[in-house]
Amino acid sequence: MAHPESSSTTASSRTAALRELALLFLRLGATAFGGPAAHIAMMEDEVVRRRRWLTRDEFVDLLGAANLIPGPNSTELAIHIGHRRAGWPGLLVAGTCFILPAFFIVAGIAWVYSRFGHVPDVSALLYGVKAVIIAVVLQALWGLSRTVVKTWREALVGVGVVAAAFLGVNELLLLLLAGVGVFAWRGVERGGLGSSVKALVPWVLPLGASSVAVPFSQQGLFLFFLKVGSVLYGSGYVLLAFLRADLVERWGWLTQAQLLDAVAVGQVTPGPVFTTATFIGYVLGGMTGAVVATVGIFLPAFVFVALSGPLVPRLRRSWAAGAFLDGVNVASLALVAGVTWQLGRAAVVDAWTVGMAAVSAVLLIRYRVNSAWLVLGGGALGWVLSSR
Repeated sequence: MAHPESSSTTASSRTAALRELALLFLRLGATAFGGPAAHIAMMEDEVVRRRRWLTRDEFVDLLGAANLIPGPNSTELAIHIGHRRAGWPGLLVAGTCFILPAFFIVAGIAWVYSRFGHVPDVSALLYGVKAVIIAVVLQALWGLSRTVVKTWREALVGVGVVAAAFLGVNELLLLLLAGVGVFAWRGVERGGLGSSVKALVPWVLPLGASSVAVPFSQQGLFLFFLKVGSVLYGSGYVLLAFLRADLVERWGWLTQAQLLDAVAVGQVTPGPVFTTATFIGYVLGGMTGAVVATVGIFLPAFVFVALSGPLVPRLRRSWAAGAFLDGVNVASLALVAGVTWQLGRAAVVDAWTVGMAAVSAVLLIRYRVNSAWLVLGGGALGWVLSSR
């Protein structure tokens, strides 16, 4: 029989872990500007470098698993971290707390937009934030690369993925090819490639049913965003293509201008880019529509992580599945590097932004300053410089 004190201690430690998760991901959700690459970098800084909840190997395994399923990768990574830290309650708490700040911020902007007909200008704020974000992402890339890229073969795979990504090759295809490539190399070295193929776990997901033109309804809004969250891989630009095809061209629920405003809001606010759905839901159906659209687009992420998360430790126990996951991890990191290059060209544009990026890098690496404070400081400095 379990001792009452031990049961009480276990419950207390679980409550403390959930409280830590909630506070961390509420803060990240409110300060994580810059898209998935920046979100991943800030999570790595918090859960690997500062809190030591995960090793770098464990972190990149979860990142690789998140990249293999549809939906918002950084949100799925948060959900994975929550599950690893505090089980099923942690899964719900981490994911929900990462989404909530962005939901309220975007819903507030949507209210202003619906009332006054335009999106508030935050370009001055982002001028400084984006420069700091580049330093945060580069610091995370450097630390993770030393864990992920273990041999010259994996380095070669990473270079190939970056080159192919710049040529426009599909991201999911690159992840799968990298996984199969590293698996094949190690199989040849072991002399048992053919007999070990069955050890790989298939990641086969439905592509969803075709859309049917219907008048606007809350149910139709929910089902549309549920489909998008279930099948969408790639960046915000891929999301734009999905939204435009159905909401603008097929159904006529939104105008082209409204859609572009919605995507812009998702890009410039902190937290998941997929809160574009919150904005669209509010414009179409008020606060009820905002809730319906947000739940629809993020619900599949919780389901997919719940199904795939327990498989990650098993993958590591099989050399074949572990080799495949190593390849996916290399490709994931290479894709983040490619995105960082593109972000850097847009963010570091003059002497001030070069200086902010350089100072942020020193503060991160030498003095281990919390990345959230750097983001807030960069935003404040950008606002001051743009107001001169």
